[in-house]
Amino acid sequence: MSDRSFIARFIERPDPASLAPAAKIAVYGILFFWTLVVLGPLYWVLITSFKLPIDVDNGPFYFPFIDFKPSLDAWHYLFVEVGRDTVRPYINSVVVALCATIAAVIIGSFAAYALVRIRFQVKIAAIVTFIGLLIAVVLAVAVFRVNWALAGIVAVALFLIFLSTVASRFKRGLGNHDIEFWIISNRIMPPIVAVLPIYLMFQQLHLLDTHMALIATYTAVNLPIVVWLMRDFFAGIPLKIEESAQVDGCGKFRIFFTIVLPLARSSLAATFMLVLILCWNEYLLALFLSNANVQTMPILVSAQNGTRGPQWWYMSALIVIMVAPVVAIAVGLQKHIARGILLGAVKG
Repeated sequence: MSDRSFIARFIERPDPASLAPAAKIAVYGILFFWTLVVLGPLYWVLITSFKLPIDVDNGPFYFPFIDFKPSLDAWHYLFVEVGRDTVRPYINSVVVALCATIAAVIIGSFAAYALVRIRFQVKIAAIVTFIGLLIAVVLAVAVFRVNWALAGIVAVALFLIFLSTVASRFKRGLGNHDIEFWIISNRIMPPIVAVLPIYLMFQQLHLLDTHMALIATYTAVNLPIVVWLMRDFFAGIPLKIEESAQVDGCGKFRIFFTIVLPLARSSLAATFMLVLILCWNEYLLALFLSNANVQTMPILVSAQNGTRGPQWWYMSALIVIMVAPVVAIAVGLQKHIARGILLGAVKG
């Protein structure tokens, strides 16, 4: 009888707001296992950065001062012997990632708010004309060696003339949902498809291996994510709040900056963190668009895989200093990020 009561107490909840002891053990066991899965690779990278090559080759060794004697050789080499070659890519990553993230969040927030609050009707004829003029500019620059600035000015002038005259005769157009789908479809496209045209474009503009090229590219690549996320957040803000502000005489820009953005600050923090991580870890575009001057940290980490094989001790030290600022920002914005994710996931 006592055994039965013990089993009953073990599997039954003491009250509706609590978990049964068996459920608690299962939940905490799963959480502990998942913590090991998440933190295990970080711990391994951290201790590898304090190993000598012989410790890495003869391992695995798991516990410093027990399995192996920690050494600062990798850190000394990266920050003393070749310190300039380590600090410069780190600063490049900070500048490029922060500038691209801020630009993407600002531009994407404007676009997302416009898609939520303004009804668009883009004429198909205008889209076809724009694409045709864009192709004409590319052919003029690549085949006939026309100055790209002159070709661009002529194309813009022709497009504006078309919009003010012929375009008004066409009625068929695309609405907000079509624009939203087109925006997110740009992110679906694999980056390798666009990397060669982007490379040739910046080559013609003499902007290869510059911060401007990486910032502009990262901003454009991550804009669809910002627009898609912020659109849902802005759609959840009651329209009556903005209408009340309009009655009091507030304009659209004042409403956006003084009412909408403060209400969406948690969503902005979550979006900012996601885009920052994507920019910070980006490798493919940086590989094509950068060289010695604006080399970023992912390129420097991959460079440790040389002719002698992967130099795991140097690579681990670089990964540690790469992960540190992202973790620090995530901890600082943890409250806003959690709230922003919940706001984006829960409707109604």
